[in-house]
Amino acid sequence: MASLVAAANEFSSGTSIMAKAIIHRSIKIVTLAPGESIATHCEQDDIALLPDQQNWWVHFVGENGASETYDAPFESYEKALWTAKAAAEFNASL
Repeated sequence: MASLVAAANEFSSGTSIMAKAIIHRSIKIVTLAPGESIATHCEQDDIALLPDQQNWWVHFVGENGASETYDAPFESYEKALWTAKAAAEFNASL
């Protein structure tokens, strides 16, 4: 997780690096850099973490690249990642 937090800090500083992915409970969670697209890096049933200027959005990728997100972003990468992992655990239990 430390390397993902370091990546999140690089995103926040404006350094552009490529998307990084982890697998949690057989669900791929993809951390995107600003400007990277969900359609390019994600597939159906993935969870994408996408930063904006100050916050992190959690996107759930569906059919044909459609995505849904929560109504509000998370204030930190750690909270967004924790939420994504909780969603992955819930999905794995279905």
